Amino acid sequence: MVQVKMTRKKYWIQDALKGAKKGALRRQLQIPEGKRIPLTLLDAIISADVGDVIVNPTKTGKRRIHVTRLLERRAILARNLLRLKR
Repeated sequence: MVQVKMTRKKYWIQDALKGAKKGALRRQLQIPEGKRIPLTLLDAIISADVGDVIVNPTKTGKRRIHVTRLLERRAILARNLLRLKR
């Protein structure tokens, strides 16, 4: 029987983010570069259905946001990365 040793890659998140476009979510939501994207806005985007138009619960960025699948995926990634930093 051959034993295979599984090793974890130390910097795995860099490989996971290779296809991500830096700043695309911020540009899509029209949030200025110096401000943080509010977690309540990310949660609102994620909980909405694709095709819905939501009203921004915060005062930063666009007021009305059309939720697309790409926007939802970017919001999920941003929320996961925020939680990863903590």
